Formats: sequence, structure tokens, C-alpha cells
Amino acid sequence: MLGVMLSAVLSLALPGSEAEAETYAAAYKTIVESGRPMVVLVGTDWCPPCVAMKRHVLPELRKRRCFKKIAFARVNSDQEADLAKRLTGGGAIPQMIMFRRTADGWVRRKLIGRHNVDAVERFIEQGIALDHASRRRESHRLTSGQR
Repeated sequence: MLGVMLSAVLSLALPGSEAEAETYAAAYKTIVESGRPMVVLVGTDWCPPCVAMKRHVLPELRKRRCFKKIAFARVNSDQEADLAKRLTGGGAIPQMIMFRRTADGWVRRKLIGRHNVDAVERFIEQGIALDHASRRRESHRLTSGQR
């Protein structure tokens, strides 16, 4: 179900609305090709907590190399309203949403509101750790012949 939502949401992405490397479409393509988790920050240019995340938290996360193991995208909910609504369910912004693929389908986690760099880094690292653990379980299940 979540996979259908992700692909349906992809069809709503507007090319060129953000820096190409941070568009939803580019991040989705990366996760399909690589299997890495995807983190999407949904916000606006007028929301003070959104602006703080964009101006202060994201640059520090880049310095800490937190985005090396994930695909990352930013979605402006004013410019991409349909996409933002599908991602957030119409909830509060900013939202940082992590999607990761498991053997049982897509798993979604989210962080709502303004958070400091350490909290967001923990959110990303915990998601990556969960992703690695589920991959190990799936690999073990396949090698042991379990279904």
C-alpha cells in the first residue's frame, strides 16, 4: 500500500521545483535504484520552524555527512501542495519523513516540528540502523530457506 502511495506521489512531483539533487523525483529514483532509505523534509518558506530546519539544521547535517546513506528531498508544501499533502497526510509542518523498503513493504517514520541537529541526526541514524537490521533479517531468512 505504501509503495503504491510512493509511486502515486512521485507522479505529482514537479520537476525543477527545488534544487535538482533534492527533488522528490530524484530521491525516489535513488531509493528505487539503490534501496537506501529516503528522507523528505516537507515545509514552507514562510513557516519559522521550517526555515530554521532549512537554514540551520540541514547545513549542519550535511557537514556531519548524515545524508551519505540516504536519499534526501525537500518538498515545499506551497509549491507542491498535492505532493506535500500525500506525504504528510495534511498534518503539521515541518515534517521530516523517512521511507525505507522492507521485505514486507514500505515503512514510514516521521519527525514533526522543529528539532535540533542532534535530534534529527538521531532520527536518521535510527532509521538507517532499522533498515540494516531488517536487511540482515531478510538475508538470514533467505539463506536459511525460510519463507
